[in-house]
Amino acid sequence: MKRVAVLGSTGSIGTNCLQVLDALPERLSLSGITAHRRWRELAEQTQSNHPRWAVVTDESLRHGVDRGAFSTKTELLFGESGIERLCSAPEVDVVVSAIVGAAGLRGTWIALECGKAVAIANKETLVVAGPLVMELAKRTNATLVPVDSEHSAIFQALQAGRSNEVKRVVLTSSGGPFRGRTLARLRDVTPAEALAHPTWNMGPKITIDSATMMNKALEVIEAKWLFGLRDDQIDVVVHPQSIVHSFVEFTDGSVIAQLSPPDMRLPIQYALTYPERCESIASKLDWTKSFDLHFEPPDLDAFPALRLGFEVASRGGTCGAVLNAANEVAVERFLAGSLRFCDIPRACRAVLEQHDFDASPSLSELLRLDQEARQEIARWA
Repeated sequence: MKRVAVLGSTGSIGTNCLQVLDALPERLSLSGITAHRRWRELAEQTQSNHPRWAVVTDESLRHGVDRGAFSTKTELLFGESGIERLCSAPEVDVVVSAIVGAAGLRGTWIALECGKAVAIANKETLVVAGPLVMELAKRTNATLVPVDSEHSAIFQALQAGRSNEVKRVVLTSSGGPFRGRTLARLRDVTPAEALAHPTWNMGPKITIDSATMMNKALEVIEAKWLFGLRDDQIDVVVHPQSIVHSFVEFTDGSVIAQLSPPDMRLPIQYALTYPERCESIASKLDWTKSFDLHFEPPDLDAFPALRLGFEVASRGGTCGAVLNAANEVAVERFLAGSLRFCDIPRACRAVLEQHDFDASPSLSELLRLDQEARQEIARWA
């Protein structure tokens, strides 16, 4: 029995994770859940699942939360101290890091410090501090298993060979709602159009990232640190069906891919039960029906955010933290109507180019630059 804490339980990954736990009561139990401001949904989850702890991470809500809405079996905690207590608790074996954005770094870091298994859905942790995170995991003998469908696919495919036999990994992208559009046809995109993803049901931030292909840019950076790859070992291909979730090409020319319908419950379950597999509630491919798989190269002119991802992965240092922070605020501004769609990657590049680069930053330096980049992008016009 693995005891699980879900950071960001009210989000898309978090709610899918709770479904997986409900389906495998003989293997998985829920120890704790967290949310930032959506405390009513968090309270409902405690009534259904009765975890030992629930954490509202927004400290300002401490006196505004109705404690009577929570299960009597659940202890209610607040703020960063609540996250720290949950992630370091001996009663937690696996921490699911599903908080969107750089805010997810804190809980992941604490869990790794304690030598726990981390099912990481928060790609920003590795984008911001990849080398430091991987060094910490190695030092404490912690386990880091990816939840993102693309990185889960690579993680699974890599088991078909040795690391020195890998020629390259190829991340697949659905292409988002604007696949095939030219840059000129993207200038007047509205938030409603960008939020209409053709294959995945995700939160608004990740959905906008998919539309700009910044999501794939961040995944390129994540893959480099997570799998210890060289710059020339990472490629991206557009695959609109979202059935091939990524693949690995080995030196002998063999290509090993992972296929399944677009359903996040499968990679979530794999991360939680690894190294074992078991029956899943996730959707299955129907091999009695014909279907086609289409692949095409990405258009880096129409989607310059992806080019930024390759550049940042190559340069390393402080670039990942700055790109991620700038993008988070740029997406917020786009959704609020104060920044155009095509200006998201432009603004991110501008902030990147003017920041004080450091090739080997400390964690405190990364966090400082994260805040500075947010301030810069808020002023960008």
